Amino acid sequence: MLTPVASESQSARRAARAIDALRRGWSIGVEGNEGTLNIVPVETTNLDQHLSSQSAITLLISSSRADTLKLMNQRAAGDPTLPVQIRLEGPMTSAEIIAIADPVLDMRYPMKGPFQSEPLDHPEAAKTAMELARQGGLLPAFLVIDKPAEDVLHVDDGKAYADSTALVISAHAKLPVAANAKAHIYGFRSDADSTDHIALVVGERDQSTPIVRLHSECLTGDVLGSLKCDCGPQLHAALDQMSGANWGILLYLRQEGRGIGLINKLRAYALQDQGFDTVDANERLGFAIDARDFSIAARMLELLNVPTIKLLTNNPEKVDGLAACNINVEERLPVQIVANPYNEFYLDTKRDRTGHKL
Repeated sequence: MLTPVASESQSARRAARAIDALRRGWSIGVEGNEGTLNIVPVETTNLDQHLSSQSAITLLISSSRADTLKLMNQRAAGDPTLPVQIRLEGPMTSAEIIAIADPVLDMRYPMKGPFQSEPLDHPEAAKTAMELARQGGLLPAFLVIDKPAEDVLHVDDGKAYADSTALVISAHAKLPVAANAKAHIYGFRSDADSTDHIALVVGERDQSTPIVRLHSECLTGDVLGSLKCDCGPQLHAALDQMSGANWGILLYLRQEGRGIGLINKLRAYALQDQGFDTVDANERLGFAIDARDFSIAARMLELLNVPTIKLLTNNPEKVDGLAACNINVEERLPVQIVANPYNEFYLDTKRDRTGHKL
């Protein structure tokens, strides 16, 4: 049996290696108090190879996906967030397995089953697997395999990875930007994985309280000018407001799609095309409404020696998240963006379902 290592850093790195293995389609083992759960990710593995060698077809899916498929979580009374394990009647093709895992395909393949829900023998390991899928930007669905995996991690490794704030400043340079030529950029690197975060200090730092914006990466909005969200306009409005003040800090967090990753965000867009709002789309994919970790931003501010800020946001959860990490939010400053016909519903959803306010 695998014994968890004492070092939190080594433990987090082991989880990072497991996430990398999942993205490559390799098998991993997740060990908990109930034993080891051996799995391969449905999205990236060679399913045909595994389906031909398995004596039975067993899938692990998220609780919300199981709810969509009208399956009962057998421990729902104790923990409704637990994944669900199902047995499939073979033979099945890889396309049929993918259709079970991916909600975007529900309208194309509406008839699925029959399914048989099974007791969840490894609940701790199953929850860890779902979190690893989110961290890797993968669909939260796994094929349970008979063959023991070579790469094994403990559930505590997954917790150490999720809790890791072992950031260091790896680079610093001047970076004149359109909003203000007097700007400096800082690059932060995680000790656990290869994720890099950025801080842009705008203006001349002095003793006044800086205006700070926590901005989660949005390739579609920030770079491509997507009209579906308000990310790009918020980013530029924040830089302009910082430039008009004494100084400010833009924390650019690599947490695309509220923490579910770029590909899953695009899947959420596809579900929105089918009529779901942004909240229901995330949940239908099997993820939390907002899976971002604002403790990373708190650690970046700590490394920049900035304990007190004025936070530029419409999201009260950002205020609460920083306050929980001992960052003093002196004032919350709203961000006012004019809606367009493509993002009106999105902005209304943020206001009505996730508590955003001006």
